[in-house]
Amino acid sequence: MPAQTWLTALQENGYRLTASRRAVVETVAATHRALTPLEVFDLARESHPELGLVTVYRTLEKLEELHLIQRVHQPHGCQAFISASQGHQHLLLCRKCGQVIFFDGDNLDGLFERVIQDSGYTIQEHWLQLFGLCPACQTTP
Repeated sequence: MPAQTWLTALQENGYRLTASRRAVVETVAATHRALTPLEVFDLARESHPELGLVTVYRTLEKLEELHLIQRVHQPHGCQAFISASQGHQHLLLCRKCGQVIFFDGDNLDGLFERVIQDSGYTIQEHWLQLFGLCPACQTTP
């Protein structure tokens, strides 16, 4: 269970495991779509009404620092979070329902070489996100 693994990692890194922090961790770990901090707040408050928004932001920050979740940049500008990928993978996000899946796709060497030659930059890392409609959202009006 990712939630328990994340809670253990937080504890091993000196963070207290409060009920509020548990609610945030369990909420993010249980979803397969990108959640904004406000969505995490609203969902986690269903099981933990005393939860504060500051705790949500701080917990998400700690989970990201530990590489347990990753930030997703969405087309409408609001950042969201999902469980971190295993290894080097890219994101495919549904614009309608927010579902996120990871895909392999490291055959970008040709593109990188062209960018390096055109710009003179040395590429140190990259992050690729694709946006579209998942199969379920393609069939619903």
